[in-house]
Amino acid sequence: MRAALRLVAAPSVEIPLPAQIAAFCLIWSSAFAVSRLAMLDCPPLLLLALRCVTAGAFMLAAARVFRRGQRFTRRDLAIYAALGIANYTLYLGMNLLAMAGGASAGLAALIASANPILTAVLAAALLGESLTARKVAGLLLGILGVAIIVESRLAGGGSLTATALLGGGLVALVGGTILFKRFAPQGSVLIGNGVQNLVGGLAIAPLALTLENVGDVVPSMRLLLTLLFLVVLGSSVAYLLWFHLLDVAGASTASAYHFLMPPLGLFFGWLLLGERAEPFDLVGVLPVALGIWLVTHAPTPQSSARP
Repeated sequence: MRAALRLVAAPSVEIPLPAQIAAFCLIWSSAFAVSRLAMLDCPPLLLLALRCVTAGAFMLAAARVFRRGQRFTRRDLAIYAALGIANYTLYLGMNLLAMAGGASAGLAALIASANPILTAVLAAALLGESLTARKVAGLLLGILGVAIIVESRLAGGGSLTATALLGGGLVALVGGTILFKRFAPQGSVLIGNGVQNLVGGLAIAPLALTLENVGDVVPSMRLLLTLLFLVVLGSSVAYLLWFHLLDVAGASTASAYHFLMPPLGLFFGWLLLGERAEPFDLVGVLPVALGIWLVTHAPTPQSSARP
C-alpha cells in the first residue's frame, strides 16, 4: 500500500495511464458492494463517519511519511474542506443512505455512471473544455446504456426515494469535480485528501450520532476487513487516482470512465452480494463501452492541469 500511495504522491514515479484507470475503476466500482457488506454490521452514517475520520488520519500520516508537507493557504484549505463536504458528506452519505434503504450496489454504480454527462456540460460552460459532436455522441450513447439498465431496475421494483438520493449524490460528486478543476487548490494532494476526509467525517458525525445507535455496531471480522478496504483503497487510493486523472485528462474525459461503473458495479454486486443481473444490463453495456471510446478518443485539446 505504501508503494501505491507513492505512485500518486511522487511525480518522479511513472506508472502507465491505463493501469491507473484500471485501478481507479476497479476500486471505485467495488466500493458500492463492499459498503453494503459493511452496513450489515454498522449503520450507514456511523460507517461513513468512522471511514472518513480514519482515512483522514491515515492520509495525513502518509503525507508525513512521504514528506509531502507543502504549506497550504487558507484558500486551499477552504477549497479542500468544501470538497470534503461534496465528495464525502453528500456524495457518499446519500449513496449509503440509498443502499441502506434498499438500493442495490449495482443501481448505485449505475446512477453514479451518469457523472460524465453532467460533468461534460458543466466543464464546457465553466472550464472551457471542448464539447465536440463526437464527444456529444459518446455521451448520448452512455446515457442510452445507463437508461436501459436503470429502467429495467426501476421496472423491477426499485425505490424512487433511493434513486433520488443516488441522484443527489451524483450532483454533489460532479460539483466537487468542477470545484477542483475551477479553483485548482495547491499543495500536497495527500494532505488535501486528508483534509477532505476529516471535514467530511466530522460533518456527518453529529447527524450519525443523533439518528443512529452506536450499540447497533456489531464488531466482526467482516466489518474490520470492509472498513479497511474502504479507508485505504476507497477513501485514499481511489480519490488520489481520481484527482490525478482530473489533472492529466481533464474533467469531461476523466469522468467518462464512470460509464464503466455499471458493468463493474453489477459484477461486484453479483460476486459479493449475490445480486441478480438483469438481461437488459448486458444490453446496456454495449452503448456504454462505445460511448467511452468516443469520448476518451475524441481529438480535442484538454484544459491545462493544475498549476
